[in-house]
Amino acid sequence: MLKKVLIANRGEIALRILRACKELGIKTVAAHSKTDVNLKHVLLADETVCIGPNPSSQSYLNVPAIISAMEITNADAVHPGYGFLAENADFAEQVEKSGFIFIGPTAGVIRMMGDKVAAIDAMRKAGVPTVPGSNGPLTDDEDRSRAVGLEVGYPVIIKAAAGGGGRGMRVVREESELLKAIQVTRSEAKSAFGDETVYMEKFLENPRHVEVQVLSDGQGNAIHLGDRDCSLQRRHQKVLEEAPAPGIPDDARQQVLEACVNACVKIGYRGAGTFEFLYENGQFFFIEMNTRVQVEHPVTEMITGVDIVKQQLLIASGEKLSLRQDDIIFRGHSFECRINAEDPVTFMPSPGKITAYHPPGGNGVRVDSHIYAGYTVPPYYDSLVGKIITYGQTREAALSRMANALDELHIEGIKTNIPLQRDLVCDANFRKGGVNIHYLEKKLNL
Repeated sequence: MLKKVLIANRGEIALRILRACKELGIKTVAAHSKTDVNLKHVLLADETVCIGPNPSSQSYLNVPAIISAMEITNADAVHPGYGFLAENADFAEQVEKSGFIFIGPTAGVIRMMGDKVAAIDAMRKAGVPTVPGSNGPLTDDEDRSRAVGLEVGYPVIIKAAAGGGGRGMRVVREESELLKAIQVTRSEAKSAFGDETVYMEKFLENPRHVEVQVLSDGQGNAIHLGDRDCSLQRRHQKVLEEAPAPGIPDDARQQVLEACVNACVKIGYRGAGTFEFLYENGQFFFIEMNTRVQVEHPVTEMITGVDIVKQQLLIASGEKLSLRQDDIIFRGHSFECRINAEDPVTFMPSPGKITAYHPPGGNGVRVDSHIYAGYTVPPYYDSLVGKIITYGQTREAALSRMANALDELHIEGIKTNIPLQRDLVCDANFRKGGVNIHYLEKKLNL
């Protein structure tokens, strides 16, 4: 078992990691920026190290500082959480070369899955369903690009191989727009990601965003923990998630779940990971894999009873996966609402001091948050200040609990998106289940 873990993150996920470590008897080191000295996990950690000034580029993205912090505290391993360096292959590589354990996949796997072209190719070979497309990078051969476009069928989408978060993509609806779109996307990709590689896929008009949670030990053992629906998004950022995804036929679901497990074994995946799909007309299409724990992991924990972060720690300790697929029993339904420090109408960030805070409670309600009365939300980082998660034996029961929980939740001193979340859980179409990824933006007239 690991003896000491350095937490290279902040906010609610850092507190989540600290709790899992404490339950396993693992000592913790909180690596924090100057302004984050009063974060809840920093106050609770066994040791703390300030790794730099407030800008993330000088602290949470400062690789030498993080590795130095591991050295001076004699940590065994580093948990990157999500965001920041969580999917940075170079960071994982430097951690391992420095004699420490990176709690996550190997650098090679992170690098492969971070390259969208390589990831799609690997998934296709592993039997995971992918979106019809160019099956590799687009070259300077204009005739080939036109031929691929005609074969795939318009509309198509041009994507940067190194892109992510909704950046580096362009929809093309007619052949006459294709070559210019490739050229512009290639130029933007070079500027934004330092890699001009682009590829083409069929553009799905009204898909849902459904993802599959997996655990794999890198020793030939892998399982899935079911799926989640994350279709309520604004500008490609998830707002509200649920598990399991409603309205998916059992045969389609089972087929994609098994394909993801097989892919983990084939690529030698280690740790927790998520396969992201577009789902339309009864078919799944792989888009990318997140090689880390995700913000929405609690809804999966609620319906399976599996502590995903604990499993990450056990796998990083070198243990074989103790869970087998037959051990995983899915019960009930769960929702998660992300609570952000932002104006609920304009979505502008709203940093500042929290003057009053009352979290919801009751049966089937979980709150993952680092905030407290008197805490000041800094302006330097992501606006997420917490997550409200509810569970019920049925989707309707879990949704009813979420509505009650949001009514109970009280935060003063800053603006939050609580009014938006209240509106969403009462939305008639969402309550029916199965809205697509464009639904929220259309609702908000964006």
